[in-house]
Amino acid sequence: MTTQQHAKSVRNLLENAPPKLATQLAKPWHYRRNGRYYLRFRPKGRPFVTFTLSLRTTDRTTAMELSKDILRALAVFHLDQPQATWDELKAQLIVIAEECLSMAHGDESLIAYSMIYDEVRSALAQGSAKASLNVDQQRALGVGQQILRAAQARLHGQPDALVEIIDQLNERGASDSQVLASPSLSVGPTKEPLSWDSLSDLYMAERGINLKPNTRKSMLTNYKVISEAFMAIGVSDLRKHTREDLTALRAKLLEGRAESTVNNLIQKLTTVLTWAVDNDKLAKAYASKLKITKDAESKREAFTRPQAITLMEHTGTLPADSWERWALSLAIITGARVGEIAYLTKADIKQVDGLWCIDINENDPGKSIKNKHSARMVPLVDGALGFDLGAFLQAVEANALPSAHGIAPWKASKVLNLRIQKALGTVAGGDQTLHSLRHHFASSMQAAGVPVAFAQAVTGHSSGTITYGTYGSGIPIQKAYEAIQQALMGAAQ
Repeated sequence: MTTQQHAKSVRNLLENAPPKLATQLAKPWHYRRNGRYYLRFRPKGRPFVTFTLSLRTTDRTTAMELSKDILRALAVFHLDQPQATWDELKAQLIVIAEECLSMAHGDESLIAYSMIYDEVRSALAQGSAKASLNVDQQRALGVGQQILRAAQARLHGQPDALVEIIDQLNERGASDSQVLASPSLSVGPTKEPLSWDSLSDLYMAERGINLKPNTRKSMLTNYKVISEAFMAIGVSDLRKHTREDLTALRAKLLEGRAESTVNNLIQKLTTVLTWAVDNDKLAKAYASKLKITKDAESKREAFTRPQAITLMEHTGTLPADSWERWALSLAIITGARVGEIAYLTKADIKQVDGLWCIDINENDPGKSIKNKHSARMVPLVDGALGFDLGAFLQAVEANALPSAHGIAPWKASKVLNLRIQKALGTVAGGDQTLHSLRHHFASSMQAAGVPVAFAQAVTGHSSGTITYGTYGSGIPIQKAYEAIQQALMGAAQ
């Protein structure tokens, strides 16, 4: 069954059992980012409470169907209906929970609904944190988040939590205090259990508004990994966590992951726990000095100069209008990140002081760069490692850039890594990847004696230590050109 058919299934359910009260929403609007559709909306009378949901599709028809589905589902929480009673809200919660339990899924919709549940749960957390809601509405939002977490577990073949929620909601004569008190209200003096999911939801509700969509998506993915690790070691209440629990969590995260990856996850964990202590969500956190120090450095290796030349020669075997040819070529001679290259448009290939450059920016709605230091001009040196500037400019006019073909950064990374493996005989999962070209570029600058400030400006780093320490603000474009020329056209590295 397709995602569109599933959206229709949910819509039919809600039409057969319509909400008794409908949330009055201002007119929602759609927009596209990197080819995908997003839905943004807000309750009437609340101009500063807006939510953005990824519809996880590039097809307009499917996006419109999913939009209707999501808006109908959110309507049961009645964000602007203070007169709604708990019994009325609870009846609709039961409808949603039972649908999540009974809905059939294929492989495609398992992934789609897992992502949709993530987005809707985050939207509910933001509503709980920002909107002026009464106790019954907050309880409904909290239970709604529990339903969505349990629905995700059911997608992994674990229906027990969802069944338990439905049983409790259907329990007759239960007092309000006995029915699934919202974990989103687990702040201040209350002693109710506080799970990692609830805590990270609260954190994202406050801080997520300042994040770029790609960063937010990455953080949610990391939080999900941490959540699964907490579940695996049996920690469900962070109010009672110990140092031993976090040590066990680290050991669980290390299963099948590199030390540097685990340290990144621990940093995300520590940030949330520290925020929780600072905001009286937790009395104490035990994450201090939890990071791994031995063998924790990234094992990614820079390409050698002969390897970089071999890759450039390989690009010459590709068609002149191939986006793969020019994306890989730019990675070799500019050290730009794959996302920066994927977002380049024809307008970003320009002359500055008589030199052709790539303009890395996020001036258009669909673009995203790592941080403010990443915005920069990088000169293109004709002949560097065999780069043909004239052929490149002709290819740009022929729409040979990745963006002209709708190639997202993740797809560009996947395709170009396969190209590298084919050209050099390397293996997937090895220590040399597409990003190793960035290491080669920076280490070439270091070996050629390029001043740190120049390398920093060309690579888009905020710190000279990062530029040379991890890899090997602005300067006149001629100086940048000379720095690249010195690094790539000097002695082999």
